[in-house]
Amino acid sequence: MYQINKGINQSIQFQGLKAQYIGYLGGAVVGLLIVFAALYIMGVPSLFCVGFIATTGAFTVFKIYKMSHQYGQYGLMKALARKQIPKCIKVYSRGVFMIR
Repeated sequence: MYQINKGINQSIQFQGLKAQYIGYLGGAVVGLLIVFAALYIMGVPSLFCVGFIATTGAFTVFKIYKMSHQYGQYGLMKALARKQIPKCIKVYSRGVFMIR
């Protein structure tokens, strides 16, 4: 008897995050780690560093989860593409519409 794989062509999901948002969260964690190291090397008190990184990290995780649930797998790319479409096209010359 053959097994049927019902998850084929589904997007990757991890703890409720879909598709590219897993990468965004990983990048955010690496970025926060670098910021923490830079603050610590500059001599900022470690308690402040931990508090700042924890607050920023919690906000970042919240925003990424919110975007993942709001937009889904392709919705964020569609929303960004929609913003790049001009609202109107102004043509100040009839030459564009003339047949040559």
